[in-house]
Amino acid sequence: MTSIYDFHAKTLDGKDLDLSTYKGDVLVIVNTASKCGFTNQYEGLQDLHQKFHTKGLRVLGFPCNQFGSQEPGSESEIGAFCQKNYGVEFQMFEKIDVNGAQAHPLYKYLTSEAKGLAGTEAIKWNFTKFLVDKNGKVLKRYAPDVKPQDMVEDIEAQLSVEAKA
Repeated sequence: MTSIYDFHAKTLDGKDLDLSTYKGDVLVIVNTASKCGFTNQYEGLQDLHQKFHTKGLRVLGFPCNQFGSQEPGSESEIGAFCQKNYGVEFQMFEKIDVNGAQAHPLYKYLTSEAKGLAGTEAIKWNFTKFLVDKNGKVLKRYAPDVKPQDMVEDIEAQLSVEAKA
């Protein structure tokens, strides 16, 4: 696998989505949870979506129940929660594992490309964020406590870069 475009994932409504759909876009990929201390970051992620969507940013949310069982809901419950509480309009996907033997292949790739503290590949908690450039290259990993608005400078820098042909 050479870029995130080599992967696909199922949306909350069960449709298979090829991530090559996002060629030429800057991506923020984040593992989410509805009952976490960082859940209010949905608001900041939605703000990023609203501010930069027309400029080529796509926020992709991947619910995960691996951290303190903080995402126990079904796909329909997750979607309803995100919409009702945070007005989420960005693309959300089916619940996945981000660590371990059953980790989604996309997350195995993300964590190998952008390691965490002390070179670890494992995701430490909900709302770990990855920034991906317009060519599908993973640029950076952000810890769960990094607020979406603290990513704006990096996002703006990537939005101003031309994608390779």
